[in-house]
Amino acid sequence: MTPTAPRGTPAGPFGPREFQLVLLRRMADFQPGLVLDALRALDADRAELREANRRWQAWNRSNRSPRARGAAARYRSVLGEPETDEPRRVGDLECRALRWPVPLWPDLRFEVLTAPGGAVWNEWLVRAPGAPGPELRTVEDLLPWSCTVDEAARAFAPARPLEGSAPTRWRLSFTAPDRSGTRHAVLAEFTWGLLQRLPEH
Repeated sequence: MTPTAPRGTPAGPFGPREFQLVLLRRMADFQPGLVLDALRALDADRAELREANRRWQAWNRSNRSPRARGAAARYRSVLGEPETDEPRRVGDLECRALRWPVPLWPDLRFEVLTAPGGAVWNEWLVRAPGAPGPELRTVEDLLPWSCTVDEAARAFAPARPLEGSAPTRWRLSFTAPDRSGTRHAVLAEFTWGLLQRLPEH
């Protein structure tokens, strides 16, 4: 059963399918071809993509008041109960990591990291526990949608995180060899934690 629209959104269903459209909208600027294939898989079109994103943004704006529910509760109302809800320590702080399956990417999970009280610290796609990750050894392995931020950072350490061009976007700066062994300075761009491109620079 698809959840009904949370408070603050226009009437109509807004559930996991619509949330995946929101993820895709942010990726369409970088990978329109892959997004088009994903829309076909969801039996959706560009108009639905734009509408889902518009509703999501309107909902976020309406829930910024002091009396609004925490963002973690809003994710539960859209995605249901998380597949996993585990404690995690970040430095000296205790938080919780909530994860939901994402049918478009079966080997990934959407992770929301929350502080005590339900405030969201981070929200992005991560590899599902037990799922085989990509083999990242060279620049050529860094294909669109092939890896997550943390996977690239581990594979090509030390990597330097940089501010992205918009919310939900990240950049990583690191060096990586090509297949001939020549090392290159790389600037990788991610949306919702998933690799989108290596822009020329």
